[in-house]
Amino acid sequence: MAEVLFYHLQRQPLEAVLPTLLEKSLERGWRAVVQAVSDERLSALDDHLWTYRDESFLPHGTDREAHAADQPVVLTTGTGNPNGASIRFLLEGAEIPSDAERYQRMVILFDGSDPQALALAREQWRAVKEAGHEATYWQQDEAGRWARKA
Repeated sequence: MAEVLFYHLQRQPLEAVLPTLLEKSLERGWRAVVQAVSDERLSALDDHLWTYRDESFLPHGTDREAHAADQPVVLTTGTGNPNGASIRFLLEGAEIPSDAERYQRMVILFDGSDPQALALAREQWRAVKEAGHEATYWQQDEAGRWARKA
């Protein structure tokens, strides 16, 4: 069963949180797949991961590229695992894949200021628990550190 982490974004936007989580995944030697819900979001993330820091970038590609299987991070709107990732990031209500148990970890990031995103995250929490996965819930404290709340 996969370990599923729910990240409640309140103090920082997705563009600030995702690169850090991806860097930590790569430091662990994990390949990652990031599932967005729209082509527009996928393109924006693709651009952002090359430029989010002046001194570095995150090596990545999209599932539309010929060598996606060779990339440490792959961005997609689909439910496949083009690079054999160990960790999957689900953004903005992206569908939990039917093969969730194949991942070591899944991370669901949702906007805490969006009532629809909160409702969907609650539904996903129930689905994850019913499927027998271990689920944890994380929020940022005032200092910006992630704290486990459930």
